[in-house]
Amino acid sequence: MMTPTQIELARHALGLDGRRRQSYRNHFVTGEGCHDHTEWMAMVSAGYAWRRAGTPLTGGSDLFRLTRAGAELAIERRESLDLKDFPTVPS
Repeated sequence: MMTPTQIELARHALGLDGRRRQSYRNHFVTGEGCHDHTEWMAMVSAGYAWRRAGTPLTGGSDLFRLTRAGAELAIERRESLDLKDFPTVPS
């Protein structure tokens, strides 16, 4: 299970702010030393997200994306996921 903080971060990554009923993105950029980076690394370890090491495009910070399983834990009733944001193989 995700912690409340992880659910909040996952919802932000999905663009779900309480007004939207469907996700419209699936990404979160954060760097080592930030409190949310530790939470994202825990989600990666649990299989709820995956990480791509930082690049110049992300300002050197890591890029995280939720797995479908992780995203399903973060959505609320009557919300849905835009499945195009969940490729079967991370790109």
